[in-house]
Amino acid sequence: MNLPAWRAVLRDPSFRQGASDMLATGMGVGAWGLVTGVAMVKGGLSTPLALFISLTVYAGSAQLAVLPLLVAGAPLWVIWLTASCVNLRFAIFSSMWRSYFAHLPRRQRMVLGYFSGDVIFVIFMKRFPRPEPQPDQVPYFWGAATTNWLAWQVPSVAGIILANAIPLSWGLGFAGVLALLGVLLSMLGDRASWLSMAVACTAAVAAFALPLKLNILVAIAAAVAAGLSMEAGERALRRARARMRLARSRSGGGEA
Repeated sequence: MNLPAWRAVLRDPSFRQGASDMLATGMGVGAWGLVTGVAMVKGGLSTPLALFISLTVYAGSAQLAVLPLLVAGAPLWVIWLTASCVNLRFAIFSSMWRSYFAHLPRRQRMVLGYFSGDVIFVIFMKRFPRPEPQPDQVPYFWGAATTNWLAWQVPSVAGIILANAIPLSWGLGFAGVLALLGVLLSMLGDRASWLSMAVACTAAVAAFALPLKLNILVAIAAAVAAGLSMEAGERALRRARARMRLARSRSGGGEA
């Protein structure tokens, strides 16, 4: 977008609404960003490299998942596979974003993809449940995305720069886990997501002894399989109920 278009977006009431809706999870996102920044430096990455990863990758779960693999000198294919599996959910998100943003130019859609996130996806879908383009969707997205990006990057950069001055005795790791749990629980809105979370936790603990943190991959695969299976079962159940209703209506019509 050109400068006048950006100014119009910033002045749009939907931009402010998106930013306001995102503030509810901003504290949790910020705490997790701080923990991730500290963890990258404490894990052995240089400050410039950690800053580069934070600004370009912009995916806390992937950053933390591959960090122990980088430190342990794991094969590159394991690192790439882990990051890809952790971020596999964004392929699903993008298929849903397409219903709203497919009409935009490719360059703009690529920028939207960079700023997309889990929490943004959830609040956007709650705001716009009907998968069709509307004029206020882009300003709303940018309001939420700007708030989320700042809530993540500012604490993350602070954690990277101040990592050596922050003692581990502060328990930031535990605080970050609590913050992430708060964000996670706010995103669980149906039975499929609850089941996927339970399966992922169980699989991660059961496969904890695997080397190179491969229990993360096992947990992701198990959660995706469980979620897809449940959604497929629910669709089959809805189709069966629809057929039963149709059969009953036909049978009632024949008797009449």
